Amino acid sequence: MNPPNDPAGSPGSRQQGPHPLSDAAKASEAKTHLLFRSFIVAVLGSFFVYQLDINYLWLSALLTAAGTVLGIMVLVRYARYKESKFVLFGTISGLVVLAVQVLLLVSSALFFNQVREYQQCSRQALTQQAASKCQTQLENSLPRFR
Repeated sequence: MNPPNDPAGSPGSRQQGPHPLSDAAKASEAKTHLLFRSFIVAVLGSFFVYQLDINYLWLSALLTAAGTVLGIMVLVRYARYKESKFVLFGTISGLVVLAVQVLLLVSSALFFNQVREYQQCSRQALTQQAASKCQTQLENSLPRFR
């Protein structure tokens, strides 16, 4: 039995694998990947800036907001063009991390003075006993919920 002919009519000219992408599809995929990379940089930047110092809380909040916007844009592009499952998985994972980051930012903003004092104390603590004392001071300075 002979293999079926392709639309062009020559049996040897059939392509193996997926069809090549058009220039518009390549440009769309490149834009999605650029947005995804920018989203990942914003998520990681927000997390690492938060770790630096409480005085940079505003920058971490700004990066978190930018990451949220970029993540939503990537999800919309995925829903519209269905380009890459990896991008979808990475974006959903990053948005979960951003949700946790928002909780950290809100709690740090509510207890800004206490966290700043704790950071100053822990930077000067040279021993485990001094670090433990800083932890106890932080716990005593936070309100009790009973």
